[in-house]
Amino acid sequence: MVTPSFTAPEDRETVTELLRAQLEGLPARSPFYADLFGTHGVSAAAFTSLHDLGKFPFTTKQMLRDSQAAAPPLGHHAGVDMTEVIRVHASTGTTGRPSWVGVTRRDAAAWTDMVARAFRTMGATREDVVLHAAGLTLFVGGLPIRDALERIGATLVPIGTGASEKAVLALETLGVTALHSTPSYARYLAEHLRAHGRDPREFGLRKVFVGGEPGGGEPAFRAHVEQEWGAPVTEGLGNADMAPVLFGEAPGSGGMRFTGGRHVLVELVDPDSGEPVDAEPGATGELVYTSVDRECCPLVRFRTRDRVVVTGLSGSGAPLIRCVGRTDDMLIVLGVNVFPSAVRDLVQTLHPRTTGAVQIVLPRPGPRVEPPLLVEAEWGEDASDHEQLGRDIEALVRSRLSVRAAVTLVPPGSIERSQMKSRLTRPAT
Repeated sequence: MVTPSFTAPEDRETVTELLRAQLEGLPARSPFYADLFGTHGVSAAAFTSLHDLGKFPFTTKQMLRDSQAAAPPLGHHAGVDMTEVIRVHASTGTTGRPSWVGVTRRDAAAWTDMVARAFRTMGATREDVVLHAAGLTLFVGGLPIRDALERIGATLVPIGTGASEKAVLALETLGVTALHSTPSYARYLAEHLRAHGRDPREFGLRKVFVGGEPGGGEPAFRAHVEQEWGAPVTEGLGNADMAPVLFGEAPGSGGMRFTGGRHVLVELVDPDSGEPVDAEPGATGELVYTSVDRECCPLVRFRTRDRVVVTGLSGSGAPLIRCVGRTDDMLIVLGVNVFPSAVRDLVQTLHPRTTGAVQIVLPRPGPRVEPPLLVEAEWGEDASDHEQLGRDIEALVRSRLSVRAAVTLVPPGSIERSQMKSRLTRPAT
């Protein structure tokens, strides 16, 4: 039974009716779902309330890739003809070949509504001048967020990626109050400024909005970014196949709350069994999304592979979450689940003895890894004894994550920096 914990009580009746209509019309619009529902012996008639959604099968990313390979360009699941599509985005391909995501005019309006609500929650206002340092091409964190910030009335400075010199010029001359980027780029830009003899705090940022990867919710990583910029960090969470931002963090709230309104239904499930998990404080699970009123790519029970923990409840009783990593990225060391982002956060706690940059070296593809876990970490400016620093990192990983690690220290700048998403693992050379 699906527990609609993320949908506001006042929206549940409307969401139920919208989803019922979506499910009734879906087999005629989408050969993919006609086949999937038929294979599992389920139809729209099985849906009478939100609790019935669990009767329907999951949709996975690989299914969408196979669908597009069989019926290019958008796949059997597309739901509309290409003539109805006004824009195409793509997933980043972090877990495989990128897939296309079509957006109709109505879909784009819904995205703008959801993303604007998320950014208002995160603290964006019409008085802000936002340095928008995210890819403005196929990345869903680019153009759709531009649309949302313009909806709010903020002044947008669309720098994109790979333009740090222009970002510095904007910081110097435009009265920028907020930065929007991936967590990796927020740290990268601060390092870029310091490498040129500038203190990021001198520019007077008041807000840092991050998303697109784990990091914004990692305590040590967040504290470092906040210290560098002298501004609070708030984060958002979305999914390329469903919507750019579906969760937003109110300043000081301790987690992200669902901001997708009536457009998306969210479940929390056990990543292994697929069984529902009640979104109560302390619970962990994988987010699963169902589009309620989507025209192109109307996904049902789409498994995001985003692993989250429920950190608490908002004042209205809504669950607050942090993303701890992707189940695709998770490593298993002698039965212990280890997220590379958790290793990075532990190493970050030792800053400035470390720079915080880290990579896990995999002798063979995961998720299973034979101990010890091979970790490369950069020493920092305060690292006087490298051997002791290595031992301290190994002890920290063992005590906090319950796995044995072997740490190799490398000079600052040795680990590749990213202006988009950081790669926290690499194959052994």
